[in-house]
Amino acid sequence: MMLTGVMSKHDVTVIGLGPMGRAMASALLGKGYRVTVWNRTVGNADELVGAGAHRAATVHDALTGSELVILSLTTTRRCMPSLSRPPRCCPAGSSSTSARTHPRVPAALRGGCQDTVPRTSPEVCRLHPPGIGQPGFSTFYSGPKEVGEDPGLAALYYQVGMDLFWTTVLGWLHALPLADAHGVPAEEILPSASSVLAGMTDFLASYTQRIDAGEYQGDIERLAMGVASVDHGLQTARDAGVDTSLPTAVLEIFRRGTMAGHADDSATSLIEVLKKPAA
Repeated sequence: MMLTGVMSKHDVTVIGLGPMGRAMASALLGKGYRVTVWNRTVGNADELVGAGAHRAATVHDALTGSELVILSLTTTRRCMPSLSRPPRCCPAGSSSTSARTHPRVPAALRGGCQDTVPRTSPEVCRLHPPGIGQPGFSTFYSGPKEVGEDPGLAALYYQVGMDLFWTTVLGWLHALPLADAHGVPAEEILPSASSVLAGMTDFLASYTQRIDAGEYQGDIERLAMGVASVDHGLQTARDAGVDTSLPTAVLEIFRRGTMAGHADDSATSLIEVLKKPAA
Protein backbone atom coordinates (compact mmCIF):
# COMPACT_ATOMS: atom_id res chain seq x y z
CA MET A 1 0.00 0.00 0.00
CA MET A 2 1.41 3.37 -0.99
CA LEU A 3 1.40 5.96 1.76
CA THR A 4 1.00 8.90 -0.56
CA GLY A 5 -0.83 9.13 -3.83
CA VAL A 6 2.00 10.98 -5.57
CA MET A 7 5.53 11.02 -4.18
CA SER A 8 7.75 14.04 -4.62
CA LYS A 9 11.26 15.14 -3.78
CA HIS A 10 9.80 16.33 -0.48
CA ASP A 11 8.76 12.86 0.69
CA VAL A 12 11.19 11.36 3.21
CA THR A 13 10.95 8.22 5.32
CA VAL A 14 12.87 7.83 8.57
CA ILE A 15 13.24 4.28 9.90
CA GLY A 16 14.58 4.06 13.44
CA LEU A 17 13.39 6.62 15.95
CA GLY A 18 16.03 6.70 18.62
CA PRO A 19 17.35 10.14 19.65
CA MET A 20 19.13 10.65 16.31
CA GLY A 21 16.26 9.44 14.14
CA ARG A 22 13.71 11.55 16.01
CA ALA A 23 15.95 14.61 15.72
CA MET A 24 16.35 14.13 11.96
CA ALA A 25 12.63 13.55 11.42
CA SER A 26 11.80 16.62 13.49
CA ALA A 27 14.26 18.77 11.54
CA LEU A 28 12.81 17.55 8.24
CA LEU A 29 9.28 18.34 9.40
CA GLY A 30 10.45 21.79 10.40
CA LYS A 31 11.77 22.34 6.88
CA GLY A 32 8.43 21.43 5.32
CA TYR A 33 9.13 17.86 4.23
CA ARG A 34 6.41 15.23 4.25
CA VAL A 35 7.87 12.70 6.65
CA THR A 36 6.90 9.05 7.07
CA VAL A 37 8.24 7.31 10.18
CA TRP A 38 8.52 3.73 11.39
CA ASN A 39 10.00 2.22 14.53
CA ARG A 40 9.79 -1.17 16.22
CA THR A 41 8.66 0.56 19.39
CA VAL A 42 5.55 2.26 18.07
CA GLY A 43 5.35 4.86 20.82
CA ASN A 44 8.62 6.46 19.73
CA ALA A 45 6.73 8.01 16.81
CA ASP A 46 3.93 9.59 18.86
CA GLU A 47 5.46 13.05 19.24
CA LEU A 48 6.46 13.18 15.56
CA VAL A 49 3.00 12.08 14.44
CA GLY A 50 1.56 14.84 16.59
CA ALA A 51 3.84 17.27 14.75
CA GLY A 52 2.58 16.10 11.36
CA ALA A 53 4.55 12.97 10.46
CA HIS A 54 2.80 9.92 8.98
CA ARG A 55 3.17 6.71 10.95
CA ALA A 56 3.79 3.72 8.67
CA ALA A 57 2.07 0.55 9.80
CA THR A 58 4.89 -1.71 8.61
CA VAL A 59 8.48 -1.41 7.42
CA HIS A 60 7.12 -2.36 3.96
CA ASP A 61 4.87 0.71 4.00
CA ALA A 62 7.73 2.86 5.27
CA LEU A 63 10.02 1.80 2.44
CA THR A 64 7.40 2.39 -0.23
CA GLY A 65 6.25 5.69 1.17
CA SER A 66 9.09 7.94 0.03
CA GLU A 67 11.77 8.29 -2.60
CA LEU A 68 14.36 8.88 0.10
CA VAL A 69 14.62 6.44 3.00
CA ILE A 70 16.80 7.31 6.00
CA LEU A 71 17.87 4.45 8.25
CA SER A 72 18.86 5.59 11.72
CA LEU A 73 19.79 2.30 13.34
CA THR A 74 22.55 1.75 15.86
CA THR A 75 23.90 -1.63 14.77
CA THR A 76 24.36 -3.86 11.76
CA ARG A 77 22.22 -6.49 13.47
CA ARG A 78 19.27 -4.09 13.52
CA CYS A 79 19.94 -2.63 10.10
CA MET A 80 20.14 -5.77 7.97
CA PRO A 81 16.73 -7.32 8.78
CA SER A 82 14.99 -4.08 7.78
CA LEU A 83 16.38 -4.12 4.24
CA SER A 84 17.56 -7.68 3.67
CA ARG A 85 14.21 -8.47 2.02
CA PRO A 86 12.93 -5.10 0.81
CA PRO A 87 9.52 -5.01 -0.84
CA ARG A 88 9.55 -5.40 -4.61
CA CYS A 89 7.32 -2.36 -4.97
CA CYS A 90 9.92 0.11 -3.72
CA PRO A 91 9.81 3.07 -6.11
CA ALA A 92 12.36 3.07 -8.88
CA GLY A 93 15.25 5.38 -8.16
CA SER A 94 14.78 5.20 -4.42
CA SER A 95 17.79 5.68 -2.21
CA SER A 96 18.52 4.64 1.32
CA THR A 97 20.93 6.23 3.72
CA SER A 98 22.24 5.00 7.04
CA ALA A 99 23.05 7.41 9.83
CA ARG A 100 25.54 5.25 11.70
CA THR A 101 27.08 1.98 10.60
CA HIS A 102 30.13 -0.18 9.91
CA PRO A 103 32.13 0.58 6.73
CA ARG A 104 31.24 -2.83 5.21
CA VAL A 105 27.49 -2.55 5.82
CA PRO A 106 26.62 -0.06 3.04
CA ALA A 107 28.04 -2.40 0.38
CA ALA A 108 26.03 -5.28 1.82
CA LEU A 109 22.88 -3.19 1.81
CA ARG A 110 23.53 -2.04 -1.72
CA GLY A 111 24.07 -5.61 -2.86
CA GLY A 112 20.97 -6.90 -1.15
CA CYS A 113 18.73 -4.07 -2.30
CA GLN A 114 20.09 -3.13 -5.70
CA ASP A 115 16.92 -4.23 -7.50
CA THR A 116 14.63 -2.20 -5.29
CA VAL A 117 16.73 0.45 -3.56
CA PRO A 118 19.52 0.89 -6.10
CA ARG A 119 21.16 4.00 -4.72
CA THR A 120 22.48 3.45 -1.23
CA SER A 121 24.13 6.63 0.05
CA PRO A 122 25.38 6.20 3.59
CA GLU A 123 25.32 9.35 5.67
CA VAL A 124 26.92 9.96 9.02
CA CYS A 125 25.83 12.78 11.31
CA ARG A 126 28.74 14.36 13.17
CA LEU A 127 26.88 15.91 16.10
CA HIS A 128 24.71 14.76 18.96
CA PRO A 129 20.94 14.83 18.28
CA PRO A 130 20.39 18.40 19.62
CA GLY A 131 22.69 19.69 16.88
CA ILE A 132 20.66 18.24 14.00
CA GLY A 133 19.42 21.01 11.74
CA GLN A 134 21.39 23.69 13.58
CA PRO A 135 24.10 25.97 12.12
CA GLY A 136 27.45 24.20 12.12
CA PHE A 137 25.90 20.77 11.68
CA SER A 138 27.56 18.62 9.02
CA THR A 139 27.08 15.17 7.54
CA PHE A 140 29.33 12.75 5.65
CA TYR A 141 27.83 11.15 2.51
CA SER A 142 29.16 8.38 0.28
CA GLY A 143 27.85 5.89 -2.24
CA PRO A 144 27.05 6.80 -5.86
CA LYS A 145 29.63 8.65 -7.94
CA GLU A 146 27.89 11.96 -7.49
CA VAL A 147 28.52 11.77 -3.73
CA GLY A 148 31.59 9.53 -3.60
CA GLU A 149 32.11 6.08 -5.06
CA ASP A 150 33.00 4.10 -1.94
CA PRO A 151 29.73 3.25 -0.14
CA GLY A 152 31.58 2.65 3.13
CA LEU A 153 33.56 5.89 3.16
CA ALA A 154 31.07 7.92 5.22
CA ALA A 155 30.91 5.19 7.86
CA LEU A 156 34.71 4.93 7.87
CA TYR A 157 35.10 8.66 8.53
CA TYR A 158 32.54 8.36 11.31
CA GLN A 159 34.32 5.40 12.94
CA VAL A 160 37.69 7.16 12.72
CA GLY A 161 36.09 10.12 14.49
CA MET A 162 34.55 7.87 17.13
CA ASP A 163 37.91 6.16 17.66
CA LEU A 164 39.41 9.55 18.46
CA PHE A 165 36.41 10.76 20.43
CA TRP A 166 35.92 7.82 22.79
CA THR A 167 39.60 7.27 23.53
CA THR A 168 39.95 11.00 24.25
CA VAL A 169 36.87 10.98 26.50
CA LEU A 170 38.18 7.92 28.33
CA GLY A 171 41.51 9.63 28.91
CA TRP A 172 39.68 12.65 30.33
CA LEU A 173 37.47 10.48 32.53
CA HIS A 174 40.58 8.76 33.90
CA ALA A 175 42.34 12.07 34.51
CA LEU A 176 39.44 13.49 36.54
CA PRO A 177 39.49 10.94 39.40
CA LEU A 178 43.27 11.23 39.42
CA ALA A 179 42.91 14.98 39.95
CA ASP A 180 40.06 14.47 42.43
CA ALA A 181 42.23 12.12 44.50
CA HIS A 182 44.51 15.11 45.05
CA GLY A 183 41.68 17.51 45.87
CA VAL A 184 41.44 19.14 42.44
CA PRO A 185 37.84 19.28 41.09
CA ALA A 186 36.92 18.83 37.43
CA GLU A 187 36.11 22.51 36.95
CA GLU A 188 39.56 23.54 38.17
CA ILE A 189 41.33 21.05 35.90
CA LEU A 190 39.29 22.08 32.84
CA PRO A 191 41.54 24.93 31.60
CA SER A 192 44.62 22.71 31.71
CA ALA A 193 42.82 19.81 30.02
CA SER A 194 41.44 22.13 27.32
CA SER A 195 44.92 23.47 26.66
CA VAL A 196 46.26 19.95 26.12
CA LEU A 197 43.49 19.14 23.67
CA ALA A 198 43.88 22.46 21.82
CA GLY A 199 47.54 21.65 21.25
CA MET A 200 46.65 18.33 19.63
CA THR A 201 45.66 20.07 16.39
CA ASP A 202 49.20 21.34 15.87
CA PHE A 203 50.63 17.99 16.94
CA LEU A 204 48.56 16.09 14.36
CA ALA A 205 49.34 18.59 11.62
CA SER A 206 53.09 18.50 12.25
CA TYR A 207 53.29 14.70 12.15
CA THR A 208 50.72 13.74 9.49
CA GLN A 209 52.99 14.29 6.48
CA ARG A 210 55.75 12.24 8.11
CA ILE A 211 53.33 9.41 8.93
CA ASP A 212 52.03 9.28 5.36
CA ALA A 213 55.67 9.03 4.21
CA GLY A 214 56.41 6.28 6.75
CA GLU A 215 59.00 8.44 8.51
CA TYR A 216 59.25 8.17 12.29
CA GLN A 217 62.59 9.78 13.10
CA GLY A 218 63.03 10.65 16.76
CA ASP A 219 64.39 14.15 16.26
CA ILE A 220 61.63 15.81 18.28
CA GLU A 221 60.67 13.11 20.79
CA ARG A 222 61.40 9.42 21.19
CA LEU A 223 59.28 6.43 22.08
CA ALA A 224 61.63 5.59 24.96
CA MET A 225 60.74 8.95 26.49
CA GLY A 226 57.07 8.13 26.05
CA VAL A 227 57.49 4.82 27.87
CA ALA A 228 58.99 6.62 30.85
CA SER A 229 56.23 9.24 30.79
CA VAL A 230 53.40 6.70 30.66
CA ASP A 231 55.06 4.64 33.39
CA HIS A 232 55.17 7.74 35.60
CA GLY A 233 51.47 8.25 34.94
CA LEU A 234 50.75 4.65 35.86
CA GLN A 235 52.64 4.97 39.12
CA THR A 236 50.81 8.22 39.93
CA ALA A 237 47.45 6.53 39.35
CA ARG A 238 48.45 3.55 41.48
CA ASP A 239 49.63 5.80 44.32
CA ALA A 240 46.36 7.75 44.15
CA GLY A 241 44.33 4.57 44.45
CA VAL A 242 42.45 5.02 41.16
CA ASP A 243 41.92 2.45 38.43
CA THR A 244 45.13 1.69 36.51
CA SER A 245 43.75 -0.38 33.61
CA LEU A 246 43.93 2.48 31.09
CA PRO A 247 47.56 3.57 31.66
CA THR A 248 48.51 -0.11 31.92
CA ALA A 249 47.05 -0.76 28.47
CA VAL A 250 48.81 2.31 27.03
CA LEU A 251 52.13 1.27 28.56
CA GLU A 252 51.77 -2.22 27.11
CA ILE A 253 51.39 -0.75 23.61
CA PHE A 254 54.38 1.53 24.12
CA ARG A 255 56.50 -1.41 25.28
CA ARG A 256 55.47 -3.42 22.25
CA GLY A 257 56.84 -0.56 20.17
CA THR A 258 60.20 -0.64 21.92
CA MET A 259 60.37 -4.44 21.54
CA ALA A 260 59.77 -3.93 17.81
CA GLY A 261 62.89 -1.76 17.65
CA HIS A 262 61.30 1.71 17.79
CA ALA A 263 62.73 2.96 21.09
CA ASP A 264 64.75 5.70 19.37
CA ASP A 265 62.00 6.55 16.89
CA SER A 266 59.13 8.95 17.40
CA ALA A 267 56.16 7.68 19.37
CA THR A 268 54.26 7.94 16.09
CA SER A 269 56.09 4.74 15.10
CA LEU A 270 53.49 2.97 17.21
CA ILE A 271 51.28 3.13 14.14
CA GLU A 272 53.31 0.20 12.80
CA VAL A 273 52.47 -1.74 15.97
CA LEU A 274 48.79 -0.86 15.80
CA LYS A 275 48.46 -1.89 12.15
CA LYS A 276 48.45 -5.53 13.25
CA PRO A 277 46.46 -7.36 15.94
CA ALA A 278 48.35 -8.00 19.17
CA ALA A 279 49.91 -11.45 19.31
